Amino acid sequence: ASIRKKLDEKGLDLKKDVAGAGMGVPGPVMPDGYVEVCVNLGWRDLNPQEELSRLLDGIPVKSGNDANVAALGENWMGSGKGYNSIVMVTLGTGIGGGIIIDGNILTGANGAAGEIGHIVVNEQEIEACNCGHYGCIEQYASATGIVRMAKRALAGTSEDSKLRTFGEAVSAKDVFDCARAGDKVACDVVDQVCGMLGATLAKIGCVVNPDAFIIGGGVSRAGQILIDALQEPFKAQVFHACKD
Repeated sequence: ASIRKKLDEKGLDLKKDVAGAGMGVPGPVMPDGYVEVCVNLGWRDLNPQEELSRLLDGIPVKSGNDANVAALGENWMGSGKGYNSIVMVTLGTGIGGGIIIDGNILTGANGAAGEIGHIVVNEQEIEACNCGHYGCIEQYASATGIVRMAKRALAGTSEDSKLRTFGEAVSAKDVFDCARAGDKVACDVVDQVCGMLGATLAKIGCVVNPDAFIIGGGVSRAGQILIDALQEPFKAQVFHACKD
């Protein structure tokens, strides 16, 4: 519906003016577009590429993991332009990753290369991730993870914090905004989640040794406070040859 609406806005004909459509999918995608599971959408055993083509009168549709196609876009025309090897990290509802090495996207045997959100960082976690494991980095440093950590922090202290004024509606943006204003509870949450994420990126750095990490997704709008909080834990744990 969104594609058809956009075509109408621009006065374009689906059959005559469109070469095809591209689709980013939040999960592993096989070369033919088949998706076994997308944990954050509840999708199982389907081919959204074929479905979208059918809904668009049979035009060609190509699909890939959403973080992989984000990485390709950034490498082509965005923050990754000019780099040979990058790791794209998307911080949104979950955490996605796209890895480009020597100009080529790394997809893996099952399309699951770059699923960095499901690296386990806390073996003592008692709540399950959407993937079924416990203690994935997605549970802490995604937008939903940051909210979860903020609520845990507030429940564990009687300290005064502006975060309490948001109640159940507190967002990741609220956490970063309050941290910028010097709110101690918010600052502690930012330090904790960025400490875990920075350490995770350090481990990835030791495997991939990219020219750069590109941080995207909704949480990246936090800007410099996020980057600053990632730097110290990253540099403290990364192999010396990968530190820059």
